[in-house]
Amino acid sequence: MTDRETAGLAAKVLTVSDGVIHGTRQDGSGDALVELLSANGYEIADRRAVADGVESVRDALLEMSDGFAGLIVTTGGTGFAPRDLTPEGTAAVLERRADGLAEASRLVSPFGRLSRAIAGTRGSAIICNVPGSPKGAVECLEAVLDVLPHSLRLLAGTPTEH
Repeated sequence: MTDRETAGLAAKVLTVSDGVIHGTRQDGSGDALVELLSANGYEIADRRAVADGVESVRDALLEMSDGFAGLIVTTGGTGFAPRDLTPEGTAAVLERRADGLAEASRLVSPFGRLSRAIAGTRGSAIICNVPGSPKGAVECLEAVLDVLPHSLRLLAGTPTEH
């Protein structure tokens, strides 16, 4: 991506993890996402962590997306464990689904078939779920990172070349 393509891009990272909240686990996936986004020209506007659960994810995403034009990446809670409810919390706030983003992320590894991650928009924000492992989080976000600047410009109503 050129500097022009990434100029003015903002991102927020939401880690969804009981372990991180309780201090029994390091936020390696949040760290990895911040590093990847920063290296690709995104300004990190916010980073936070919440416990697993529909309401915690929903409430955080509502707050993080209000008036925000940019990318919000959630990490964690996309699998089959009983408390993996990030997709349900995300679905509660999305105005429009962007299934192609989630599908592209699933194609990066065999473990992608186990992902229940979703993506979509709320206002001028694109919200993408990625796994909680640092490697999986980075791989899944890298799968869509190239199209996100164009998508964010379209969402903001900025003229783009087609």
